[in-house]
Amino acid sequence: MIIIIHELGHLLTAKYFNVYCQEFSIGMGPTIYKREGKETAFSVRALPLGGFVSMAGEEGVDDESIPFERTLKGIAWWKQVIIMAAGAIMNVLLAWLLFIVVTMAQGRVVLPSEPIVAGFTADSAAEAAGFEIGDRITKITSGSEVTVVNTFDDITEHFSYFPKTEAVIDVERDGKAIQLKLSPKYNEQEERYLAGFEANVNIKEISALESFKYGTERMIDGSTAIFRSLSKLIRGIGLENLSGPVGIFQITAETTQNGLLPAISLIALLSLNIGIFNLLPLPILDGGRIFITLIEKISGRTLGERAEMIIMMIGVVLLVALMVFATWQDIIRLF
Repeated sequence: MIIIIHELGHLLTAKYFNVYCQEFSIGMGPTIYKREGKETAFSVRALPLGGFVSMAGEEGVDDESIPFERTLKGIAWWKQVIIMAAGAIMNVLLAWLLFIVVTMAQGRVVLPSEPIVAGFTADSAAEAAGFEIGDRITKITSGSEVTVVNTFDDITEHFSYFPKTEAVIDVERDGKAIQLKLSPKYNEQEERYLAGFEANVNIKEISALESFKYGTERMIDGSTAIFRSLSKLIRGIGLENLSGPVGIFQITAETTQNGLLPAISLIALLSLNIGIFNLLPLPILDGGRIFITLIEKISGRTLGERAEMIIMMIGVVLLVALMVFATWQDIIRLF
């Protein structure tokens, strides 16, 4: 569904700018159903893995009989950018809509908690480190990574990236500043390292109208979290947390058992991830193609077909390598 929405964005904007579209496909692999439209064929393929739209001017699309002005290369550069960005924009819009729907259906939101220790889990590392109820955490340092803490979510996120590293934590207690050291402890039941802090839960009942505000906030929070994750991954932090198709399948299976709303929330988060990831300036992604288009516009020179093919192949190799690595991480976690 997420990829169909993505490709639909490309299709609608391409047709709006009169670019010839040969086929719009749901799924990949052998064709099991095909209907010829006025100009574009609509097909369903055997493997329910995404989909695609074939536009004139793209690599592998037969466009010899198509007028140049009806190809991607034959329209204005800003129109090309809009067509290429439309898929990601549709994914972000889908995520926004779903976050609003879930928030409206729940009728309440959990507001960010202050970074104050409200309790401890059983046999927690935090309690053993000398923390007390009422302590306000202001900063966490793990190695060279420093997190300034504004909400309890900042604490949770920090330890998700540095679960095995001893942390130096700045604390305010009774008006005094102190420092404590904490090493997260492995929890066999949850199969992960935990610091062991508990927070006060701040729940607010909301109206249907307020769900637009809080649904939008959820999307913004999710987007900023994705960008923070990407910045850390570039520095080699959190690579062990990457998941590929195997991990996504496992998470989806677990989430859907908890009901419809958690499943919709997961779809929203995945759609947001795909939208943002596709706009990165990497070869073969929409963002990479936008980057090439902008470079061609600035330089006044068109990139040669051979050079473009080499850049795209590099992108394919990098993405396949990333997927293999992420899948390997999934397999390790399974066993």
